[in-house]
Amino acid sequence: MRYEFSKGTVIRILLYIIKKTGLLILVLMLAGFLFYLSVLAGTFGALPTNKALRSIKNSTPSEVYSADGVLLGRYYIQDRSNVSYKDISPNVIAALLATEDVRFYSHRGIDARSTFRVFFKTMLLQEESSGGGSTLSQQLAKNLYPRKDYGILSTPVNKLKEMITANRLESFYSKEAILELYLNTVPMGSNVYGIERAAGRFFDTSAADLKIEQAAVLIGMLKATTSYNPRNYPERSKQRRNVVMNQMVKYGFLESHKADSLKELPLGLKYNNKDSDSRIAPYFREQLRLELEKWCSAHEKDNGDSYNLYTDGLKIYTTINARLQAQAEKAVKQKMASVQQRFNQHWKGRQPWGNNSNFISNAIKQSLRYKQLQESGMDQAEIDKVFNTPVKMSVFSWSGYKSKVMSPRDSVIYYQRLLNTGLLAIDPQRGYVRVWVGGIDHRSFKYDHVLSRRQVGSTFKPFVYTAALENGLDPCQYFPNQRLSYPEYENWSPQNADGQYGGEYSMRGALAHSVNTISAQVLLQTGIEPTRRLAHQMGIHSEIPRVPSIALGTANLSLMEMVAAYTTFANKGRYNPPVYLSKIKEQSGAVIFQHVPAPPKQAFSEESAAIMLELLKGVVEEGSASTLRSQYGLKMDIAGKTGTTQNHADGWFIGITPDLVTGVWVGAESPLVRFRTLALGQGAKTALPIWGEFMRRISKEDKLRYARFETLPDYLAQRMSCASFRYEQDVRTEEKESFFERIFKRKKDKGKRKGWKIFGGWGKKEKSRD
Repeated sequence: MRYEFSKGTVIRILLYIIKKTGLLILVLMLAGFLFYLSVLAGTFGALPTNKALRSIKNSTPSEVYSADGVLLGRYYIQDRSNVSYKDISPNVIAALLATEDVRFYSHRGIDARSTFRVFFKTMLLQEESSGGGSTLSQQLAKNLYPRKDYGILSTPVNKLKEMITANRLESFYSKEAILELYLNTVPMGSNVYGIERAAGRFFDTSAADLKIEQAAVLIGMLKATTSYNPRNYPERSKQRRNVVMNQMVKYGFLESHKADSLKELPLGLKYNNKDSDSRIAPYFREQLRLELEKWCSAHEKDNGDSYNLYTDGLKIYTTINARLQAQAEKAVKQKMASVQQRFNQHWKGRQPWGNNSNFISNAIKQSLRYKQLQESGMDQAEIDKVFNTPVKMSVFSWSGYKSKVMSPRDSVIYYQRLLNTGLLAIDPQRGYVRVWVGGIDHRSFKYDHVLSRRQVGSTFKPFVYTAALENGLDPCQYFPNQRLSYPEYENWSPQNADGQYGGEYSMRGALAHSVNTISAQVLLQTGIEPTRRLAHQMGIHSEIPRVPSIALGTANLSLMEMVAAYTTFANKGRYNPPVYLSKIKEQSGAVIFQHVPAPPKQAFSEESAAIMLELLKGVVEEGSASTLRSQYGLKMDIAGKTGTTQNHADGWFIGITPDLVTGVWVGAESPLVRFRTLALGQGAKTALPIWGEFMRRISKEDKLRYARFETLPDYLAQRMSCASFRYEQDVRTEEKESFFERIFKRKKDKGKRKGWKIFGGWGKKEKSRD
């Protein structure tokens, strides 16, 4: 049956419905108005004030720069780099408007048409494909003031707050300013915020240079940053990119035939995650971060607030030289891989800690995983089960991180067998830190070995000899190479590393060959206290034991202290405290911190410094560092000292050139993990090769290749004109022999001592000592 209604009937029906529902509509309208007033009044949390909206300032990461202008890294909560509207490609603006808010220029923050569409289609008819109704201004409000949870009222409360805020934003800012704010705050996934950082991360370019197809990829990600991530889901991202270009064609931003050709292109992704530990100087940046946090909390901005390292966009300038730093890290990677290979072969089938059952259990208890499991409430049995259960994990190796299935316990054993290193280089004239390598891999090893304290071995001996010179001992005074006991020190009886005794050494020979028996004699003639006092004057801040064994390097000191102290030898006895932060600027460009150099402190005399350089040159010319010439082809003047501690647990080399003092330490996290023999574990075989490779890499410039120390004055050269070593019989018969007899004897002995001419005379062949 078909019913037909006249026009009058229809009108009467509508009037009836209105009459019956009028009260309901009024109630709903009143409820909506009261809800609006409650949100406006702050019942669900205060809305941003007009003052706050007028002074919106995005949180901007602080950036760290090297002395040669290279960006080393950023400190941030959100990885963002703000960019002005004029520096954003028009392709980005077109893609954004076509996809997100095509009527952007015709509304005042609220698009009524989109709002009603969402209300009726999305909320009433449940058509999820109908699209969202938020304008770009509303999305900006959401980015600036993240949504909160209000239970079942969360959606209406948050939406209304965003509408009110968007309308206010439109009254304070131009359309271009709103687009700029939006594109600087929009989340792009993986803790990346803003179009500039996204352009750099995914295409290794800038926001200004984004092509149409690249802009479409990034704008397409806004719908779902995870689902449309071009690195993780390339096909899905490509499909979304093409949808964005279709929208651009639909609204006249792109010609159809051009879009068709662009849609055939591959993504062209150039992923560039530069802010991970893959950037140079990660250990340095972390130490600097800790110090900058303290600085920021102690200094106020003009408004009275403390500076915020992560949001205030500070520009931080350091003394690090990026070119030298990169070469140092390459040298570490190359040489430490070789040292580790030798170590693995040396201990093949055995564990360095032997049958010490507590070694691994203690290492497990010190691990982060163990502490987290403890904090979660697990008992020991549950923790043991976790550590003995194989799981898939990524582990460090010198050929890159590898995915392996192993138990956490086995991973602890694996990492305990790895040797580590520290390398530090300082400009001796100014105290500027140029290179800072705190370890082999910051991702796996957070402990910084530039600052860690380890026994320093024979690298302490130059302090002993300097103190002796300052207290009147002559560099040509001879000391007998014999093992002595010292009753006043509980019969302490130092031994030479190679077990060889006999003859007499001058300071040059004793230091070049690192003769322990003579270092002890020199210390005790000078005095323990004068030696300790001088070491502190040279920059050693750690406690130095009041025992004679410090002559052999039993003190635990840091690489930072040791290298800084060695700079005095190249700086005429003057000490400059290490400096690595030179300047801090605000975003406005105003300088808020500037390093002001203080006059260097004269730690000891210029004469002693000149003599010590000559003595330390002997280590390279005739001692344990002689391979620097033959293996690495280094032509510049070099002075330095190797060092090896008890049981070869620590290997050191600190080398001095006219413009750079560089120290290297090599060892494991635990002193129990070490080579078994001096031949393999001495500093000349572990630390010195890293130093040599680093210097070989950076000495390609003529300035470094042929650098020279100042010429030793004649009166000092005469004062040091003596043999490094002499036999006892040479001493006894010297006065009885005629000039011609001595010449004849030396010619006769030449065959026995071939190739061993040394400073000021002939000497015997010496084994490498440390």
